[in-house]
Amino acid sequence: MAKTVLVIEDEPTILSFVKDTLELEGYTVATWDNGRGAWNEINRVKPSLLVLDLMLPGFDGYSLQLKLSQDPATKDMPVIVMTAEAAAKPLFEKFPQVVAFLKKPFKADELLAAARRAAAAHP
Repeated sequence: MAKTVLVIEDEPTILSFVKDTLELEGYTVATWDNGRGAWNEINRVKPSLLVLDLMLPGFDGYSLQLKLSQDPATKDMPVIVMTAEAAAKPLFEKFPQVVAFLKKPFKADELLAAARRAAAAHP
């Protein structure tokens, strides 16, 4: 059975790139394009991996990650953080569930390597 990935990204081009890349690798991909309602979407989809943008309208990625880490139902969900803000990386290093930090722009092979690491660490 294919693993389900939820991609939360507000930039359509990046959202499409991430979705297409993961689908070609055999993942089932759901998407959400803003921070508003993202928590409900995470709980609805129940993904095995979350790909999360930092800068989101309505509710930023860091606040969402903090909420994920505090909820027993989501605290072990692996997360790949993606952002153009490389300086934000130290903010996410304290979360053991963050398996990768991708600086935009990134290549498809970097995304796939991060997804594979997440799958290996959280079977």
